[in-house]
Amino acid sequence: MRYRTTLRVGPVGFRIGSDWRGPIAAVEALYRDYPRAEFADFSVRLEAGQPWRRWLRPSIHIGGDYRLPEAAPLPLAQGLLAAELGMNLQMALGHRRHLLLHASVVARGSKAIVMSGISGAGKSTLALLLAERGWRFMGDEFALIDPASGLAFPFPRPVSLKNESLAAIPAGRVTGPLLSGTPKGDIRHVAPHPAAIAAMDEPARPALLLFPRFGFPSAIRPLPPAECFVRLTQASTNYVAMGEPGFRALTRLRAEVPAVAVDYPDGEAGIAAVETLWAAL
Repeated sequence: MRYRTTLRVGPVGFRIGSDWRGPIAAVEALYRDYPRAEFADFSVRLEAGQPWRRWLRPSIHIGGDYRLPEAAPLPLAQGLLAAELGMNLQMALGHRRHLLLHASVVARGSKAIVMSGISGAGKSTLALLLAERGWRFMGDEFALIDPASGLAFPFPRPVSLKNESLAAIPAGRVTGPLLSGTPKGDIRHVAPHPAAIAAMDEPARPALLLFPRFGFPSAIRPLPPAECFVRLTQASTNYVAMGEPGFRALTRLRAEVPAVAVDYPDGEAGIAAVETLWAAL
């Protein structure tokens, strides 16, 4: 493609190409502290559906090694979002080296908390707030669990904050542009602290599975094994495609790591709940 860049996030390399310079410039600005990929595991293509769409009412079709033909194009102004969605798509449909969970991950020392939940549960904001309190940020969109060792490998891409959560962005952080009018409202991507990027080759062992839910009165409930298993299967994008290794990795995670559901009304209450649970491990 006419414009392109590469980047590496944890164990995964990406090659991103675009028919327009703008999306590549936005990616390079947001990922400026990340290393370039020596080898690309996946390619992302941001392309015009028709040649004339490069100039007249330009819109971006997301392609690459894997694509969803029925996906609607995005306006050129949302080029960074298109690149982020393209990377998500390649991981969800193509990655097989790790069990993938839709989750945020933070660590303290050699142990990690894996926080999973539906969109809007508050896991991304909570991960960002914990990172501001000294936790190591390991990832927002995906948790990467090694099938052999059970370790969580860092995948610290920028945090995607939406709507009311935008107020939680710390001062002085590298951010992408404010993207308005997206299918999920207003979005801004926040790059993790450079220390998290520098440590993205250092795995940690999951010590707690957390299923947060924002906007409810404070409550903590241990999850029984059956409910935890169902929630993990719902959170994984590749557990079925991996076959037996994926099943073994998921059942091992459920068997070895305590699981807790946490409701919290605001960020401070969420942080306090995490610290309480961590102290009790």
